[in-house]
Amino acid sequence: MRTYVVIPARKASTRLPNKMLLRSTGQSLIQHTFEAASAASKPVGVLVATDHQEIYGEVIGFGGRAVLTSPDCASGTDRVAEVAQTLKDADILVNLQGDEPEIAPADIDHVIELLEENPAEQMATLATPIQNRDQIHDPSCVKVVCDCRQRALYFSRSPIPYVRDKLPVDSSGESLFHQHVGLYAYRRTFLLQLAATPPSLLEQAEKLEQLRVLQMGETICVGIVEHVAQGIDTPSDYAAFVSRNLRRAG
Repeated sequence: MRTYVVIPARKASTRLPNKMLLRSTGQSLIQHTFEAASAASKPVGVLVATDHQEIYGEVIGFGGRAVLTSPDCASGTDRVAEVAQTLKDADILVNLQGDEPEIAPADIDHVIELLEENPAEQMATLATPIQNRDQIHDPSCVKVVCDCRQRALYFSRSPIPYVRDKLPVDSSGESLFHQHVGLYAYRRTFLLQLAATPPSLLEQAEKLEQLRVLQMGETICVGIVEHVAQGIDTPSDYAAFVSRNLRRAG
């Protein structure tokens, strides 16, 4: 199967202005993410989908591949779908956010493998056990619960599952709470169908695009990974990333 990673990258960012082009490490944030994606073994190509000429020029400048997409795209999914229309040889598209410079290449390969190994499934994503109990009540931490086949039952910003009395004891040691990791793989035909479907009521209520898929009656495979890199959303996130990067370089 031919798989492409598409990295949607907007110029506008409210909490961290112009973050894709920040370069305190010596290279831009979008270059870090592009290089991390390029280290995955399964994709045949990596592209940046952007709404701004400055980001487009940055990617072309460091030797990457970029596509200018409509400024009217409402979401990263729509931006990836616009690129998918031109990638007619693609079987699978991976949606990797541009603010994930420390994504593990193995995680990209893993989400692709979920679709390769489950031919009836149209979409896959990842989750990780929640280690910090404060995250369970943090609405910025999206939670997911799955069935016994590791298909998503629901995603929410609220604590799910809700524990009414006390935590049940699980001799397997499996975590009851999982954080959703915002990395997606779609079959190309399904991605185009998804982008053409209006936002659902649950999606609008929780501001979570993946709920549109569940309300469409489709399933989402969920792979469990032990650790997940932190995305860059705020100035403190970026400062911590720069510090880690400098330590690795030194």
